[in-house]
Amino acid sequence: MGRNESFDIAGPAGRLEAILMYPDAEPVAAAVVCHAHPLQGGIMHFKVVFRAAKALQRQGVAALRFNFRGVGSSEGAHDQGRGEQDDVRAALGEMERRFPGLPLVLGGFSFGSTMALRVSASDPRPRAVFALGFPAGMIVDASYLESVRMPRLFVQGERDAIGPPDLLRALVEPLPEPRKLVVIEGADHFFTGRLEDLEETIASWAAERPWSTGC
Repeated sequence: MGRNESFDIAGPAGRLEAILMYPDAEPVAAAVVCHAHPLQGGIMHFKVVFRAAKALQRQGVAALRFNFRGVGSSEGAHDQGRGEQDDVRAALGEMERRFPGLPLVLGGFSFGSTMALRVSASDPRPRAVFALGFPAGMIVDASYLESVRMPRLFVQGERDAIGPPDLLRALVEPLPEPRKLVVIEGADHFFTGRLEDLEETIASWAAERPWSTGC
């Protein structure tokens, strides 16, 4: 399915290592997928991040995975989630340049989901956003979620100790439509043993073309 291209993005703290997964046919959208916390082993090769990109690729979306500053071959040093938001913006800019005119999709896993949502709260470019394993139990102030108004997909494991579904549901349900919360039965934070379910959930969402028709 498709082909992969490895290259570096010109990031604000130096080069950012990236892999772009192309669909078989002409892409219908372009996505950026962000990985988990850099100081806790997060990297673009995480299974959850790869599966998310693969699900998008299956639905005709060109999907970019990249390493945040200081991870893998990416230059710079961890910046407590501040500079990392600029890394996300640089990745969006790269996809905007490579696929002019296509709608942009943004998402991520755990820490990456918070980066995607924070950027989407102020950046008008993403047309749809997804958050996988949103670490609701570690978020002190989630008020920025109210500013994210494009279609949103939240996917959480039923047994996620970092982001318990009930806690996430309390954050998501007051938010304006369009938004969707899917809880995967029996899954932990890393969707262990439930990666197929995760991939299919994302693929089904992408098949609805939320960037153009709503969630």
